[in-house]
Amino acid sequence: PLIALAIKATSPGPVLFRQVRTGMHEKEFVLYKFRTMRTDAESGTGAVWAQKDDPRVTPIGKFLRKSRLDELPQLLNVLKGDMSFIGPRPERPEFVEKLKEQVPYYSHRHFVKPGITGWAQIKYPYGASVEDALEKLRYDLYYIKNLSLTLDLLIFFETIKVILYSRGGR
Repeated sequence: PLIALAIKATSPGPVLFRQVRTGMHEKEFVLYKFRTMRTDAESGTGAVWAQKDDPRVTPIGKFLRKSRLDELPQLLNVLKGDMSFIGPRPERPEFVEKLKEQVPYYSHRHFVKPGITGWAQIKYPYGASVEDALEKLRYDLYYIKNLSLTLDLLIFFETIKVILYSRGGR
């Protein structure tokens, strides 16, 4: 409730943000997040990756992204079966099509359910380019190849550190 009140008090628009993402076997689903950007964030540009110090991000959105609290509503996606706690992050269909053309083996990341957190998220800084997607894919493929409870636990505990020390999010 506090997050919802903070979002409503600091910017107009809905509390939750819904966006189509590509999941396991390239099946599309609706991903939920707390809204961290202005409601008109892509009205003039279409789909674009978030950048460092992105002016579209609201003041409370900066905090939510840095603390990763904006991801909490994705627990609904886990309960619905669209996502797992751990796995490659789901990407937007607009980006998936481009990345499949430009990055060899990109589709292999869709062999498993996407996750709220993953190996790439704890090992690679936030990325916003094809080059970053290629680097993250290396981590995603490592995760898929070495899938195990031990690796999932390692990712879980490393994610806790990322949250506690506010590393990552844009």
